[in-house]
Amino acid sequence: MSLVGKKFPSIAVDAISEMGDNLKINIFEEAVNNNKKVLLFWYPKDFTFVCPTELHAFQAALPEFEQRNTIVIGASCDTNEVHFAWLNTPKNNGGIEGVTYPILADTNRNLANILGILDIESTSYSEDTDSVIIEGSNVTYRATYLIDETGKIFHESVNDMPLGRNVNEYLRMVDAYTHIQTKGEVCPANWEAGKEAMSADRVSTAEYLSAN
Repeated sequence: MSLVGKKFPSIAVDAISEMGDNLKINIFEEAVNNNKKVLLFWYPKDFTFVCPTELHAFQAALPEFEQRNTIVIGASCDTNEVHFAWLNTPKNNGGIEGVTYPILADTNRNLANILGILDIESTSYSEDTDSVIIEGSNVTYRATYLIDETGKIFHESVNDMPLGRNVNEYLRMVDAYTHIQTKGEVCPANWEAGKEAMSADRVSTAEYLSAN
């Protein structure tokens, strides 16, 4: 079920800073209390393969997000201790040394479960052990959320495990949403900052299509 247009769940989650400080971060409050947009991206596991390429890509784009009044936060179901070990592993050894934004450690999977982004193929009840058996990795897909200054989700996307994200697309989405907020216009397909947008009416659409 899509969460676009709804408020992001207001729940505090363990996290770690680049310096190894243990934190509690509530994404909704980060957006509202700081009057900033938030980009929250989930990845499956620390010390894996596609994941460090994404964390470094978001780090490289961090100044661009900061210019757009946007906070970047990573997230997985690994522990703070594993996050910190990865943060102290050099880039040339598959690590994320140099990443400076905080990373959530949703070890109890409370937030990931609310968002519905866990890789769970099926669940079954075992009478022998009186427990629920999960089939699947029970880690998150590559889910991404853009949250506005009111805590509302204005974009969500979910990639399967092998598919890395295009960070520039999220910059474009932030630009487009900011344009909508400030200009009251709507943004057509492939819109980028500086390009012509449209009014939300039939005449404006016809004029745009005629010119493009």
